[in-house]
Amino acid sequence: MIVANTEKIGCQTNMLKTILIWTALSSCVTAGLYVWDKRMAVHERGRISERTLLLWCLLGGWPGAWITGNRIRHKTRKQSYRIRFGICVVINLVAAIGIFWLGN
Repeated sequence: MIVANTEKIGCQTNMLKTILIWTALSSCVTAGLYVWDKRMAVHERGRISERTLLLWCLLGGWPGAWITGNRIRHKTRKQSYRIRFGICVVINLVAAIGIFWLGN
């Protein structure tokens, strides 16, 4: 019984590490995309589509998008984007909770 609980805790720890590593990596990519898009906007050049930015947010990069967006003031005023961004955040949080809940 103790061995089963130890295995369960080990599995949950591995899931948490995997989620955190993926979130960190996808956040770095998303942050880079935000910076690049902001730079292109300032220079009136080709932009990264909102669809691409939101896809990376949905794939787990929302923390990087949130931090970077607020820091460089990018995508903070467009209400329609913010709503879709919020939906991505909620989906990510529900998915993470679901993964842990199903893991139990």
